[in-house]
Amino acid sequence: QVQLVESGGGLVQPGGSLRLSCAASESIGSIYTMAWYRQAPGKQRELVASTTRADRTYYVDSVKGRFTISRGNGNNTVYLQMNGLKPEDTAVYYCWMTTGAGSYWGQGTQVTVSS
Repeated sequence: QVQLVESGGGLVQPGGSLRLSCAASESIGSIYTMAWYRQAPGKQRELVASTTRADRTYYVDSVKGRFTISRGNGNNTVYLQMNGLKPEDTAVYYCWMTTGAGSYWGQGTQVTVSS
């Protein structure tokens, strides 16, 4: 069974940085797209950033210039480097991967930006 395991969330002050990691189990196969979503209380889940197998990336406007999505060397890991964090970045962050066999979600990791 495919599993995505996330880590790296936590509490950080405004202006601080965090790095989220998401590792897929080896059984996931060839990954087409990796992405990070987030969901704040009372809001819909939104796409934050994505990267494709062709290295095409996307960022939602609110994080451009502050967040960077990247793949690990083993190609079954995705990272989200978050700099210049703001209180409005507070949310549960989920990684998502899609393959020819289906799409998979991580369990979510809480990011809280507060002084």
